[in-house]
Amino acid sequence: MSELLSRRLALLAESSHLPLLTQCLHGIERECLRVDTQGLLALTPHPRPLGSALTHPQITTDYSEALLEFITSTETDPEKTLAELEAIHRFTYNKLAGEYLWSASMPCPLPEEAQIPIAEYGSSNIGRLKHVYRRGLALRYGKTMQCIAGIHYNFSLPEALWSALRQAEGDTREPQHYQSQRYIALIRNFRRFSWLLMYLFGASPALDAGFLRGRAHQLEQLDADTLYLPYATSLRMSDLGYQNNAQAGLTPCYDNLESYTESLHKAVSTPYPPYVAQGTKDAQGNWQQLNTSVLQIENEYYSNIRPKRVTGVGERPIQALRARGIQYVEVRCLDINPFLPLGIDITEARFLDAFLLYCALEDSPFLVDGECAAATDNFLRVVKEGRRPGLELMRGGEAVGLKAWAQELLHGIGQVAELLDRSRGDDLHRQAVTVQQTKVVDPSLTPSAQVLEQLRQHGESFRAFALRQSVAHTDYFRRMPMLGEELAGFEATAQQSLEQQARMEQAETQDFDSFVEDYQLSLTTLPA
Repeated sequence: MSELLSRRLALLAESSHLPLLTQCLHGIERECLRVDTQGLLALTPHPRPLGSALTHPQITTDYSEALLEFITSTETDPEKTLAELEAIHRFTYNKLAGEYLWSASMPCPLPEEAQIPIAEYGSSNIGRLKHVYRRGLALRYGKTMQCIAGIHYNFSLPEALWSALRQAEGDTREPQHYQSQRYIALIRNFRRFSWLLMYLFGASPALDAGFLRGRAHQLEQLDADTLYLPYATSLRMSDLGYQNNAQAGLTPCYDNLESYTESLHKAVSTPYPPYVAQGTKDAQGNWQQLNTSVLQIENEYYSNIRPKRVTGVGERPIQALRARGIQYVEVRCLDINPFLPLGIDITEARFLDAFLLYCALEDSPFLVDGECAAATDNFLRVVKEGRRPGLELMRGGEAVGLKAWAQELLHGIGQVAELLDRSRGDDLHRQAVTVQQTKVVDPSLTPSAQVLEQLRQHGESFRAFALRQSVAHTDYFRRMPMLGEELAGFEATAQQSLEQQARMEQAETQDFDSFVEDYQLSLTTLPA
């Protein structure tokens, strides 16, 4: 733990500042596939009783019609966040007929690519834009990769906390600029240390053999239908996952917000020759991608963590970040834990809070002298072989044992957890850190090890295991059905979302080609 971290913890421990730690905000986005009773991808449309995927504030779709996404509001207490996520699940199960929610991050056995349904959002221009964007993803990366699911954890610190740190450290930058730079520093430390999250929470060491579509790979055969790596933690986050040659050269700089947004601006406005050759429309004149740039839109950039700012109507993410700075971070590398009905629990959430606050408060120099590449290599090594006995990572140009480094990090995170507990008058964050320390001592306690143990113990394939867990989760939620006012409230929100989509479609006057052209032109009006 650095001297700088110690000073910052001491500052926040003062009675005038300690309450600020209770004002951090949390939000969760959970993706999950709809499957039929056989554990195969549901080919049915997004269920109308769930409302409009375009306008519903809590229930939408990600890539496919079958890939649901649940979105919570933000709360200062992660228990409330998880309670809202549970309510969304209960309502969804109330409306699902003969279908389950897949329990794992890696998908169920998938049909041929042509049969995987791309999400539909109606006939409004913004709805069509979302659909065409997804057609572009299919063209660029294939539909199979788009069916991987995960959990996104949104986290922010209160502006008053940033202000207290800025004043104590005599920083003369404008508050907005200081806050953005400190979030960028958080992201740099996240790049350094996120391998730890993969070790502790990775839960995808195996996958359905058909997922690779016959492509060459280095995985081992567990049974006729299952591929795996014996020490893997998260094959979802390995180089088997979402990547392509166009993005391979895109590594946004995390020195400051300006360089980050500039790199994204370049990516969404620079043509990529293979995409140019494919064109925005197919031979029949149908839209197949929004543009031929390296990225169609900013969110196409695949990263483990993103700086974020809530956008206004019609505002692009780059515009919001440049105009008003970073508001929160979105952690995107978390696997769905197939043993948990929500895919995440309060212990993981509390640890994430302590981990992210540690990343925000610990010293965070620029990534230089190959450290950026080393961070990437460490991350990939842990997702593929994080439980391998004696595994070493690179730190400061020297090899260090994963266990030794993890214990050092957990000591520092534990100091942050104690401060969080002091602000709330309990010891729940410290307990969450203690749970993670046991996983470092005993790798068999990690979710990835437990998944493989279940496969071996039951002599079952990945598909059979994930379906068994899906059925168990279904039973869990249906034992406490949504009733009364709570159900009526969710049903009203669903109906209102359908009505809102209908109004948008009726009010549409601009043709879609012009709408897309205007959307692309918005890049030329970005704030300086």
